Amino acid sequence: MTTTATTATTANAATATAARATPGFRTALAFEWTKFASLRSTRWTLLVTGALTVVGAVFVGLSGSLQPDDTVLGGSLTLSVISLMVAGAVGALTVCGEYASGTITATLTAVPRRGRLLAAKAALLACLLYVTGLVCCTAAYLIGGAVLEDGKYARGDPLPALFGIAGLFALVGLIGLAVGTLMKHSAGAVVTVVGVLLLPSLFGPLLGDLQRWVAGATPTAALEKLTQTSDASPETVGSLGAWPSLALVAAYTLLLLGVAAWRLRRRDA
Repeated sequence: MTTTATTATTANAATATAARATPGFRTALAFEWTKFASLRSTRWTLLVTGALTVVGAVFVGLSGSLQPDDTVLGGSLTLSVISLMVAGAVGALTVCGEYASGTITATLTAVPRRGRLLAAKAALLACLLYVTGLVCCTAAYLIGGAVLEDGKYARGDPLPALFGIAGLFALVGLIGLAVGTLMKHSAGAVVTVVGVLLLPSLFGPLLGDLQRWVAGATPTAALEKLTQTSDASPETVGSLGAWPSLALVAAYTLLLLGVAAWRLRRRDA
């Protein structure tokens, strides 16, 4: 009886020690922030994500290349599509860089719960890209409004559209993270993300009536609807509204992250 009680006590102590040894979500999040902040490539890529949108607003304003039926909001965010590509690259590099350098082994040793590790990466990435997208897109809209001839173009409705656009930056970054987790190779993951953003729109006209279903489900289509650009016609991006389109992107992004988490748990590294 005494032996059984001693064994149970020892097992409970071992379980408690293991639980204390496994870092919680906040510790994993702090760990990911330290890695992200220490890598020059991710810092500069994040900076480029924001700078491109602002540069595009200045270019459109000074060149006078805005279409007469377009809005100041849509014109100011002309280069936001490219910024979305860079946001996807940031997400892919967040995990692929660790596979390339071999530090993923140390990361998994420090945070053995792989689902928690991926959740920490996703939370940090989403917050950083959301703030970056909101700040740079707001700045681009204000700059575009100041540079463009006042009264010549419709302003558009920046609120709450800017919050949705910032959310789209975060979602595309998470798509990059999920694809990077599945593929483990930076070049392949980045090319895949760019393909998801561009190919449906490029090949959509070849699909006839299916164009609005294929191209309309992409992050690019949601961006066009949120920026209220004149290019967002029902024939090319479907009749689904801006916010339902954003919700659709969020749904399959979460699904893709779930698949990535499942795959990460099942492989060695």
